[in-house]
Amino acid sequence: MKSFLSGIALAWGMACLPNAGAHDLSVTECQEGRDFIRNAALSRDQGLSREEFIGRMQGDLELIKAFPPDLRWFVQDTDDEHLLVGAAEKVFDAPDDPERHGDEFLTSCFASIDRVTRR
Repeated sequence: MKSFLSGIALAWGMACLPNAGAHDLSVTECQEGRDFIRNAALSRDQGLSREEFIGRMQGDLELIKAFPPDLRWFVQDTDDEHLLVGAAEKVFDAPDDPERHGDEFLTSCFASIDRVTRR
């Protein structure tokens, strides 16, 4: 499990195209976020506690903040962070099927994209 979360931290810290201003989520980022949330639920089902998962996630987020926003995956601003952390917390606070958690995240993420495109 430790290597899985370390891999997620590396993915967060790498490979995002530079942009100006607030971060507008892409469809690909939403799909990758969905996978992350689904995997969080699978980790929960394998016995990882909320405290362990969220604690590691928060530690990874702090580490990632050392990188400029345009070099991070997904968590480039506080809106991204709230979306991802909120979904991860829900995995543990309101347990459900991993696929359902992932799909709920994807719906929320797409709604975020839709709000941005209406501006």
